Amino acid sequence: QVQLVESGGGLVQPGGSLRLSCAASGFTFSTSVMSWYRQAPGKERELVASITSVGSSTNYADSMKGRFTISRDNAKNTLYLQMDRLKPEDTAVYYCHARPRGFVDLAYWGQGTQVTVSS
Repeated sequence: QVQLVESGGGLVQPGGSLRLSCAASGFTFSTSVMSWYRQAPGKERELVASITSVGSSTNYADSMKGRFTISRDNAKNTLYLQMDRLKPEDTAVYYCHARPRGFVDLAYWGQGTQVTVSS
């Protein structure tokens, strides 16, 4: 009964901000590597950012570096993505992703939340 439920998407003007949330359940969130991916129409799904379980080390795609911030709250089993200075190119469906520690070929995906950046 693993669940990853994204929320916080919507329509925002260029230069605006959004904060996405991913509520996780059904697995050990605190020891899982968590990531945000996105997929625009006609494009391949791409990694936005990831955060490790130990030490909360983060990694960002170059185009998002300095604008997006990934974080996690293990007490709440929740993953966040703070998105600032949004651009039209950021328009995509954003997906929450989990990879539990100790399971090399196991990963979970949320259903996604739409982010549209347009004036």
